[in-house]
Formats: sequence, C-alpha cells, structure tokens
Amino acid sequence: MHTQPSLLPRNSLERYDEVRNQTLKLAATLAPDDQMIQSMPDASPTKWHLAHTTWFFETFVLTPYLRGYIPIDSRFGFLFNSYYKRLGNHPSRAIRGTFSRPTLDQILLYRTHVDNCIDELLGHETSTQVLRLLELGLNHEQQHQELIITDIKHGFWTNPLRPSYQPNQIRIVESGAGPLAWHAFDEGVYEAGHDRGGFAFDNELPQHSVYLKPFCIASRLVTNDEFQTFIADGGYTRPELWLSDGWDQVCESGWQAPLYWEQTDDGWTQFTCRGTLPLSPDEPVCHMSFYEADAFARWAGARLPTEFEWEVAANSARNSTMTFANLLESEMYHPRPAAAQTSLQQIFGDTWEWTSSPYAAYPGYCPPAGLEGEYNGKFMCNQMVLRGGSCATPSSHIRESYRNYFPPKTRWQFSGIRLAHDGTPS
Repeated sequence: MHTQPSLLPRNSLERYDEVRNQTLKLAATLAPDDQMIQSMPDASPTKWHLAHTTWFFETFVLTPYLRGYIPIDSRFGFLFNSYYKRLGNHPSRAIRGTFSRPTLDQILLYRTHVDNCIDELLGHETSTQVLRLLELGLNHEQQHQELIITDIKHGFWTNPLRPSYQPNQIRIVESGAGPLAWHAFDEGVYEAGHDRGGFAFDNELPQHSVYLKPFCIASRLVTNDEFQTFIADGGYTRPELWLSDGWDQVCESGWQAPLYWEQTDDGWTQFTCRGTLPLSPDEPVCHMSFYEADAFARWAGARLPTEFEWEVAANSARNSTMTFANLLESEMYHPRPAAAQTSLQQIFGDTWEWTSSPYAAYPGYCPPAGLEGEYNGKFMCNQMVLRGGSCATPSSHIRESYRNYFPPKTRWQFSGIRLAHDGTPS
C-alpha cells in the first residue's frame, strides 16, 4: 500500500497505515466465529468494528473527494452506518451480531478497497479539508480499537468456557501500590479545553476559563484492596451511600461487586483479557459504573473530581505522566499498580476516570456543520464525563483535554476511580 508518489507528508501516510494495521493486529488472534460475537446491545462484533471504521473513511473522505469513486458494495453505506441520521436509516445497534454476511473475508476486502482508494486520493489531493477529515477518521478508528478490546472481553466473559483474548500472555507481577497521597491546587481561574496545535474533537472546544475553589486530588487510582474494604463494610447494601438512580440500578441488577469479579472458596477472582485470574489487591479497581465510583467516594469521605479539576491536575503533571503510562501499546490490556511513590500517577492509561461532571457543551460550543455535527454534540444528554484513557487507549489518541462520556450505569469499559476533596483534606 502507498507505493505511488504522494504530495502528502510521509509521516501522515505512515500514520494512516499504522492506525489501520493496528486494528487488524487487535483482531488477528480472533477466529471468524469470535468476530461475530455481540454479547449485549452496547457492544459490537469485531468484524462490525472493522467494517464501520472503513465505512467512515468511505463516507467522509472518499465519496465527497475522490472523483468517480465506486463503492465495493453500495449496500454497505446502510449496513455499517452507526447513527448518522442525515444519511438516512441504519440497522438497530442491538442486531449487529446477526450480520453473518458479509463474511469476514468480504469485510477485509472492503478494507483493502478503501485503503487503496485513500492511497489514490492522497496521491493528488492534499487540501486542508481532506487531511483534517483523514485525521478525524484515524482518531475515530482509534476509538474503535479500544472498543474491540472491551467488547471481545465482555463477549468472552459471557461464554461459560471463559476463553482468553491473550491466551499466550503471562501476567506481569508488580510491586505494591504504596500509600495514597493528596495533591493540593489553589483557588483560581484556569483555562480548560484544547489549547495547542494538533487534532482535537469538537467537544474539547472552545478553550475557556473556569473558576475553581481550592481542591485536592489523589495521587493514584483506588485499588482492588480498597474497594474490597468497601464491599466488606456493606457498600452494596447501604442505600445512604448511593444516588437514587444508582441504588435502583443496584437493586434491579443485583450488583454485589464490580463487573468481572467473582467470589470463590479461595477468594475473589477477576476475568481479564488473559482469562480468569486471582484478584490482585494493588491493581486499580476497574469496570466500575459512575454510580459505584460515586458511592465509594462517599463511603471514603471524599468525592469524585470535576472534569476541570482533573484537567488542571493533569496539566500540572504534563511532562511526566505519559512516560510510564499503561496504554494500548503496552499490550497488557489490564490496569497495573501504581508505583510506591506519592507523585501524581496514572493520569493517563490504566483506567478511564469517572468525574462528577455531566457531559455538556462548553460555553460557546457550536457543532461542526454537516455530517460531522452528529459525531459528538447530539450525545450531550444523560452521560457523565471520564478522563485520562485506559490500558486499551492508543497513546497518540489521548491528551489532557480529551473528554470521554458514557451513561452512569456503564461498566464494561476500563473505568475506575480517582478521589478528590474540597480544600485540604483532614
């Protein structure tokens, strides 16, 4: 691929290939049968992710900008549309796992067709608009790389055989997490939102000023051991700790522990991408809903940070927190313990961190014109913001201003807890 001369900068061509090949690498260990799995409506089959990310380039880049572009199958425009209403109807998200056709081989041919056409386009088209849409497509595909891991993990967990996504991987045993420390930040007016060159999603804009009262934020994520103490103290049976909606969810769903935890005669186990393993006490607690994170914070005499407190803290550690971040490239696909030190750690990677902030538009926000306007803006309702990325987030995809968002009951993502306090904690 990309054998023809191109006016596009070489590093941009390499990035396109790198991102597209990473997606194939994540799917490479899965059999065609595995790639059909859809274990719940919120998840999607791996082969759908392979097709939908390709559809995105076809729809946003090739159709409007490659003269004479001919789709490999015109029906794919309907089949792999996710939620773009301006393009017309699309299949229900809940039935993606019923699409036995096109086959996996046909979807891989679809990817090759679109990649070749992107190569043809970039051989003569390097307008700012095309390059911007190409970068949007690559960041969109990186979001789906993370979803491939979270979705197949949930699918394998629902299988009584409990297969492993990484059957040949050996778990790395690391040292204890060390004591939790607090980092204080002064009252003041801070800038929030994307402020530097390079790509950002529209929901990170515009940069704006926020006023914050004095606050403290924890040096690391909450651990499995700390969350076990919450469980042992009746955390899931005490309605006074829970938001009303959260308590209703606990009662309706029968939650007694985080997703993927199971109690055996030998203690707690946790289902991971390496299969079922004994629960490691020093690893960050993971696969938490917002409701569970909020209840734990109340029980601990603390609270969740706002997304702006989190961003201010992340900006303060900008030069150090990425160096040892546990992101997708580590290929662990599982959170690891913090180091035994009191510096601000695990800002990026390990788990997404729930904040207390509802997902809403920044002051002055305007959705992009046209089809792009459906990417983020229309979801600004009934969702909570998460920050920082996880062990399944690509390193080139995450930044301090990045805003992820999910409904508060969501648990299948790699999501965890960082505590905060008003002022100086006692």
